[in-house]
Amino acid sequence: MLVAHTPDADDAFMFYAMITRKIPTKLKIEHTIEDIETLNKMAFEGKLDVTALSVHAYAYLDDKYRILSAGASVGDGYGPIVVAKERIKLENAKIAIPGKYTTATLLLKLAVGDFKAVEMRFDKIIDAVKSGEVDAGLLIHEGQITYEMHGLAKVLDLWEFWHDQTKLPLPLGVNVINRRISEEDQKEFLRVMKESIRFALENVDEAIDYAMRYSRGLSRDLVKKFALMYVNEYTYEMPPKIVKAMEKLYEMAEEKGILKKPKLDILS
Repeated sequence: MLVAHTPDADDAFMFYAMITRKIPTKLKIEHTIEDIETLNKMAFEGKLDVTALSVHAYAYLDDKYRILSAGASVGDGYGPIVVAKERIKLENAKIAIPGKYTTATLLLKLAVGDFKAVEMRFDKIIDAVKSGEVDAGLLIHEGQITYEMHGLAKVLDLWEFWHDQTKLPLPLGVNVINRRISEEDQKEFLRVMKESIRFALENVDEAIDYAMRYSRGLSRDLVKKFALMYVNEYTYEMPPKIVKAMEKLYEMAEEKGILKKPKLDILS
């Protein structure tokens, strides 16, 4: 079974016990690691058995994948932000985005409307803003908590936009499993996923030791802060309000003519 996730501290944290075979299973699991937009695009080819996926991308993939009730990345009080060297108007601005299928980009479209998108890898965006290559940058992952270290200013907080509109937590990413896999193996993988998340949450320091491999220069304290922002109660078991939040996101996007609301098929 080919399982794909991102080279980010939160994914490393939640997958640690699975990767190191601390969770016994009959499944033969092989891991591959790529940034989230690369995984989104790989999922369109249907080659991955299990993958981290942007909630946005799932709108186009509900015929190929089911959502796992464990493994979701949810912002609650925080989320993607737009930064610039100084406060600017974002309408018609040149904004670096971490991929057109990321949920952050969908939220930016909902919040701003017209802007000139420049796609690049998420970890290149801060430098592009600092150099003046773009007017502003849409930050995901640890950039949300490190941008001030680079002398940048927050122009738009997409969590605040979302919460003002919905009063719900912000669903950003999910883990999905290919429909071609047997129901028995789907349920077994979900069990292993949940056990791996539980192990991390019960053995935080041990899992953070592993996640430091993907620290990208961050201190241990910041890696721990970031991992625990996105691996939380919602990650272990998706509650009804997260399902409601995903439905709301798709409804808002459909009203804007961005996408067609998919059918949510959640394995729990």
